[in-house]
Amino acid sequence: MALTQVSSNKCAGGFQKVFEHDSVELKCKMKFAVFLPPKAETHKCPVLYWLSGLTCSEQNFITKAGSQLAAAEDGIIVVAPDTSPRGCGVEGEDDSWDLGTGAGFYVDATQEPWKSNYRMYSYVTQELPKVINSNFPADPDRMSVSGHSMGGHGALICALKNPGKYKAVSAFAPICNPVQCPWGQKAFAAYLGPDRAAWEARTVLWTCTSGSQGSKVSSRGNQNVFGGE
Repeated sequence: MALTQVSSNKCAGGFQKVFEHDSVELKCKMKFAVFLPPKAETHKCPVLYWLSGLTCSEQNFITKAGSQLAAAEDGIIVVAPDTSPRGCGVEGEDDSWDLGTGAGFYVDATQEPWKSNYRMYSYVTQELPKVINSNFPADPDRMSVSGHSMGGHGALICALKNPGKYKAVSAFAPICNPVQCPWGQKAFAAYLGPDRAAWEARTVLWTCTSGSQGSKVSSRGNQNVFGGE
C-alpha cells in the first residue's frame, strides 16, 4: 500500500512523521502519525498504538503528550491514527462534535448512512497494523494499544475482543460504559441502531463480565466528576 509522507521532524533522537494513505476499510484518505525511535534504524521495534478521544486527530497526542522521549529511550514505535474517517460526504458527519468526524468511537457501524465508511474498529485492529508492519521496522509479535476517553474505550475493546493480539493494553479516563452516557448513547444509536444488545456487545463493562481472559487492574481518583455515569 502506497504511503504519502505529510511531514517529518527530528525528535528525541528519532523522527516524528505523519503519513497519508488510501484506506480500504474507510474508503477515504487517512492520516496517521508514527514516531520512529533511534533504535528503528537498525532493529525491529515493538509498536504502541495510541487511540485519541473525541474531536481529536492524529495530531493531538504527538504535540501534547511528550511521549517521544520515553519511546526513544525504550525503543518503541508509537502510532497515532486519526479518530474517524474524514471528508466522506456522509450526511450529518459534520453537524456535531460527538458524532461523525472526530467521533468514530472505534466501532464498525452497521447502520446507514455510516456503515460504508465508519469502520474504525476494523481499521485499527486489522488494516492499520498491516500498513505499519509492511512499511516500518515493526515487530508484529510485540504490539500494544492504549488510549484516552473515547480512545481509552477503543483500546480496551480492541484488546478484549482480540485475546493474545496485544501484549498490553492501558487506558486513561476511558468511557467504559458508553451506553450509560450521552455521548455513547448518541453515537451507538446512530452507528449500531436501536438494539441495545448490539451496544452492550461493544462496551468494556459487558465484555469484561462475559468471560474475557487476562489480568485487569483499575484505578480511579475520587474527584472524577463522571464517576457515577
